[in-house]
Amino acid sequence: MAETVSSADFIETLAQAVGRDQVAAGEAARSLYSEDVWTQGGIVDAVVSPLSVEAAAEAVRLCAQADQPIYPRGGGMSYTAGFLADAPGGVCLDTARLDQVIEINAQDMYVRVQAGCTWKTLHEALKPRGLRPPFWGPLSGISSTVGGGVSQNNAFFGAGVHGPVSESVLSVAVALPDGSILRTGTAGGETPGGGARPFFRHYGPDLTGLFCGDAGALGVKLEITLRLIPAPSHERWASFSFQDRDACARAMAALGRTGLACEVFGFDPGLTAVRLKRASLMADAKTLGKVVTGQGNLLKGVAEGAKMALAGRSFLKEADYNLHFVTEGASKTGVDEAHATLSALCEAEGGRSVEPTIPKVIRANPFTPLNNMIGPNAERWVPVHGIVPMSEGSGCWAQIDAYFASLKDRFAAHDIQTGFLITTLSTTGYLIEPVFLWPEALFGLHEQSVDAGYLKGLQRKDPVPGATELVAEARQGVVDIFTRHGAAHFQVGRTYPLSRTRSPANLALLKAIKAALDPDNLINPGALGLS
Repeated sequence: MAETVSSADFIETLAQAVGRDQVAAGEAARSLYSEDVWTQGGIVDAVVSPLSVEAAAEAVRLCAQADQPIYPRGGGMSYTAGFLADAPGGVCLDTARLDQVIEINAQDMYVRVQAGCTWKTLHEALKPRGLRPPFWGPLSGISSTVGGGVSQNNAFFGAGVHGPVSESVLSVAVALPDGSILRTGTAGGETPGGGARPFFRHYGPDLTGLFCGDAGALGVKLEITLRLIPAPSHERWASFSFQDRDACARAMAALGRTGLACEVFGFDPGLTAVRLKRASLMADAKTLGKVVTGQGNLLKGVAEGAKMALAGRSFLKEADYNLHFVTEGASKTGVDEAHATLSALCEAEGGRSVEPTIPKVIRANPFTPLNNMIGPNAERWVPVHGIVPMSEGSGCWAQIDAYFASLKDRFAAHDIQTGFLITTLSTTGYLIEPVFLWPEALFGLHEQSVDAGYLKGLQRKDPVPGATELVAEARQGVVDIFTRHGAAHFQVGRTYPLSRTRSPANLALLKAIKAALDPDNLINPGALGLS
């Protein structure tokens, strides 16, 4: 009979395998690692934080041998219970200490990192070399890890041209329940001299893709290899204001179809109002300094900084929908031409050009402290999202807006605010992300992730009874609308209806793959809807 992970003997076995300081069984740690941005799951019995891929693989083997579920965790930024247990027990395998950039290969144009390496760490390692992955991180990249991003899939930096993170992955190394390490792509081969390199993803069936967006349910990611490109030497930004939601939505799709903007994103008036309640974009002198010094030319940098300082926040109007885009490339001429093409599309939909402070600041300082994961008065914050075809973006957004209007009185009674972020994924994906802010107690994860100085200065609201339950109801209502549009979702976790919406043949194959890799269903059981 297998030992339980709560036994002193099993904890000691884990400690001997990975190091005593790498195993935590105290109540505070177990509670913290059993929650994400949205919810609290079953409390795990231990948190294991290995320092090497070999130790991590051995921890996976020992847990499987003892019949204990393993919940892989990256930066903890899931909002879909992506790594949370459905019931108490099991082990959280925390990859945060597997944080090394292992190899930057500028000759073969790939970078290999450990799964717990953050996007910020990777960006800072590559920037001096003039290199970057095509997709180079989510907005939460100060904490979000590359391994977590590949497990959940990510949108944002570079996604308008290059698609989500999965399209930049060449190879992954994952630990399986028997303690073996599976490597995909060309790294999975055997060569006469040994040491097959992860320089190419495709050789026969694409095994790498199985582990992209799998919520960590098919194996515990230990290493990831990403393709590299030369960092573009020129960039330009633009912002347009629209008085009408549908015009903004149509412009978003038109821009996305061109594939010319590395990032296209927009806010509705609700999210704009939240931004205006927060500290001014110009309050932090360091932010302005990064804009000035990030231009590569001092005079240009001073000029851009002066424009921002003069504009302040006046370019934002609470009643407007705001759309922003960034163009980049190897030549100024190409960047300017793309900028002109995209600007004309915005103007054709009635967009009014405004000072591009937001994209300028985001580009100059891409990975900031996660103060946006709570509201301006320390409210709880949670998004939900769906990816629909370009042609359905406007209609789907309108339906969700109408659904929120039907809940207006109930939202007001519970002090719930809503907003929208929209963005594109290459030329085919239109991502709609409604967000909710409501009065509720913060989790330990919020206390740990939000900048301490920022958090200290906030006046917290008392929880409103029933508010969280209404947010949960509204989130499910939004998911139902997305489902009717045949939407795809990132970070499927335990929220989105992947298994319930697959065809029988599709679901049977997915279950067969899970059974082949994890026959006892011990790696993140319940994720993807696979029980």
